[in-house]
Amino acid sequence: MNSPQQLFQPNPLIRSSVMQSSLARRVPTNLITPRVVRPILLDAGEDKTPQANGERVKLLGYYGPGLSMNGGRGLVLLLHGWEGCSHSTYNMTMGDRLLRAGFEIFQLNLRDHGPNIHFNKYALNRGIFNGTLIDEVAEATHQIAQMAGDKPFYIIGASMGGSFAMRLALRHSQTPFHNLKQVIGICPAIDPEAAVKSIDKHSLYLKFFRKQWLSSLIAKQKLFPDLYDFRPVISMPNVFDMTDWWAAHYTGFQGAHDYYAHYTIAADGFRDLKVHTSIIHAANDGVIPVQNFYDLEPNPLLDLHIHPNGGHVGFIDLFPFHHYLPDLVMDILDT
Repeated sequence: MNSPQQLFQPNPLIRSSVMQSSLARRVPTNLITPRVVRPILLDAGEDKTPQANGERVKLLGYYGPGLSMNGGRGLVLLLHGWEGCSHSTYNMTMGDRLLRAGFEIFQLNLRDHGPNIHFNKYALNRGIFNGTLIDEVAEATHQIAQMAGDKPFYIIGASMGGSFAMRLALRHSQTPFHNLKQVIGICPAIDPEAAVKSIDKHSLYLKFFRKQWLSSLIAKQKLFPDLYDFRPVISMPNVFDMTDWWAAHYTGFQGAHDYYAHYTIAADGFRDLKVHTSIIHAANDGVIPVQNFYDLEPNPLLDLHIHPNGGHVGFIDLFPFHHYLPDLVMDILDT
């Protein structure tokens, strides 16, 4: 199940998980991605959240046409992580590399996520985001896959986006996506409860994710004060307790354990895989425990690329400063 790939070994000064994840937010100055992508608003089907009132789900994405003069290598769907967006640094650097390599890209924003450039991300849907909403992401993915035409279609997701990517790979076994050739998960959150408990144990990760999520909840409440009141979570010290209260009040689940269980991928979860799927992960990731992947049952279509360093969606090196994550992805796509 482990696939040969040159191990990522950054400068010793920045090998810690926190340094890797922090430096990964630094945006290179020469990216072409922001200049070429254009917004597309997708109808992602019926809104199944408890707050919906017969509405259709609206998901915002950004399409980037291929730069190749030879017809292009295919279309890549990029899925961001929790509280990230289409314009997160890792998405933009990945998109830049893919465009230069001859691919088209589609950077999809999950519900309540986005760069707030063309739309208020919280206003597009009354219902609130949660990690179990795979149906609407799958509906959008079917539409995006058709945009590839007769060329190959790929899915790449990071962190929570990696969780969605893995679940889309599994859904492909039952409801195939047009011309899907490969799925890649970068530090995918296949066990969300374990990920949240890791976050809560680390003060820096806890401070970051708790602040980001609380800000999102408050922004959603301001737009829909008749639907939401998140004041009780403001004083809660960790993400798990916040999730436990929020899940019971606004998602239809009994609490955090019930909620997380509904989108956890079990050790034997990839048994029916029908598409080549790769996982890129760092053993020193401070958010996603590496044991999650060592526990997976082997499958000839599932490759693990476990690097000793890289942090959570980091993979940064110095002298010169460089985002290596696109290199690791291209190594897989080029094989």
